[in-house]
Amino acid sequence: MRADAVVFAVGGIVFGLIVGWVVGEQQARHRAESVAAVTAAAPVSSAPADQPAVLDDDQVKTLTTIAEQDATNVNARVQLGNLYFDAERFPEAIRWYEAAVELDPKNVDVSTDLGVSYYYNQDPDRALEQFDRSLAINPSHVKTFFNQGIVRAFGKRDLAGATESWERVVDLAPGTPEAVAAQRALDSLGAAHQAQTDGASPSDGQ
Repeated sequence: MRADAVVFAVGGIVFGLIVGWVVGEQQARHRAESVAAVTAAAPVSSAPADQPAVLDDDQVKTLTTIAEQDATNVNARVQLGNLYFDAERFPEAIRWYEAAVELDPKNVDVSTDLGVSYYYNQDPDRALEQFDRSLAINPSHVKTFFNQGIVRAFGKRDLAGATESWERVVDLAPGTPEAVAAQRALDSLGAAHQAQTDGASPSDGQ
């Protein structure tokens, strides 16, 4: 068995926990932004963070009307992207995030949310390209490096690249939830790789 196959088999457990944390953290942030930014709209969903939010059709209609009436309204487009992202309707989230980024290309948070949406829409290459754009805006953006590590590891099976990304998270933001999750992933992948190496025979080239 190839070493990377063993690493991914064991690392997949941690990956599931990390992805759950990422989605939950982003959903919580999106909901807080929606409450602050769209006070006239219907209340956002209070669904638990570990489950997709129920899409609030009234809020979608309100924000869509705002976006259609004002071609320069970035915030309405961001909030629509957030609502669809939280409901795990990623093609629609991509549509609105792309529109927001076109209007506000320096918004690193939206750029990274767009990259995450590409990944969940089964397009890891496009996700990584978008993360590169985010890092061109802010070379120290922790959430971008964290998500870049996930896509490199589990979208592209690039362990070296994932390690580099997660080490940057730990260096840039020690003690934060992102750094703790990144270190957990690094520890898990390192332990799995070491266990495979210790158990491999000298002639094991597969």
